[in-house]
Amino acid sequence: MTQTAHHNDQARAADPNQIPQFDLRKWHNARDNPQERQALAEALCLACHEVGFFLLTNHGIEQALIDSVFDTSQQFFDLPLDDRKSIDKRTSRHFRGWECEGSEYTNGRPDIREQIDLWSEHPPLAPDVLPAYRRLLGPNQWPSNQLVPGFEAALNAWFRDLGHAADELMTVLATGLSLAPDYFDQAFGTERMALTKLIRYPATPEGQFGVNAHHDAAFLTLLSPGTTPGLQIETADGDWIEMPLIPETLVVNLGEILQSITGNYLLATPHRVVTSAPRQSAAYFHGPSLDMELAPIALSEKFTAAVAASPRHQNAGFMARAEETESGVGDMRSAHKPAVYGEQLWNYFCRSYPDNVAAHYPDVS
Repeated sequence: MTQTAHHNDQARAADPNQIPQFDLRKWHNARDNPQERQALAEALCLACHEVGFFLLTNHGIEQALIDSVFDTSQQFFDLPLDDRKSIDKRTSRHFRGWECEGSEYTNGRPDIREQIDLWSEHPPLAPDVLPAYRRLLGPNQWPSNQLVPGFEAALNAWFRDLGHAADELMTVLATGLSLAPDYFDQAFGTERMALTKLIRYPATPEGQFGVNAHHDAAFLTLLSPGTTPGLQIETADGDWIEMPLIPETLVVNLGEILQSITGNYLLATPHRVVTSAPRQSAAYFHGPSLDMELAPIALSEKFTAAVAASPRHQNAGFMARAEETESGVGDMRSAHKPAVYGEQLWNYFCRSYPDNVAAHYPDVS
């Protein structure tokens, strides 16, 4: 279902039964019971096949850490404009830092949100290194401790703990897909690239979206949604529903890469944000090394048969690249599948930040 920039399809409240839940503590407690673990894993894979979103309970992330991330983010967003510009993303050739509302484009349309992007840090390479996606490696821009005390420490702990929870979920999914439990851990490599977005939405103007309908790019997204509703997901029948806010849970959804390498068995579900009041959230996007090859996994016949029986899964595509959008390809109807993860990220930056790419890398823009 291709979305426009208008509120022409209002979301309804979700039936609690529509959103699966996964209890990570149950997985831990079943460590000595392979049959129970297999059943839990298969149930989660089925939920990710049918819905593509779930609520993660007993996830092990301390509430004090989540509160610290939200508090320090709020402190930063409340700074005077000149102080926020001290980490302006436009000055970073690695696309990290703060950006004002309307800076990021989704499906060619501006998102009405202010945000800070932080990635896994690696030593930077030459500005003209090839493949071009290797240029994404580099340092974050951090606000000074004088401006926001404790910001860098809180976010480094967030990366560590959310990354650990995401690794555990990848183990669950591998188990449910009848793969070796460490399949994804081995495939991810050592130079991993995860993303955190710290987001502040104003009330969404009529006719626009806080973030336009989209798929996420990577493997897993773990979201702490804050206390204000606004996240909406598209159902199998094309309706939009509001994600419920349940205390002490994280919202988890799948990305296009996991969809692609599982032959569309696991699903990247379209989602968007519309909020009637200011809203804050923090999202962690789990990703592998840039050079991870994205060849399809050889799955058992029951998974391929499930895809073959479902036009929705057969037709699930990628977010359109910038050149595809210009030629009329639908928002999430791209048939292009990148060969390595870095290519997927580079496509994302070229699509979402064309001015930044042109400013820093005129040779490839």
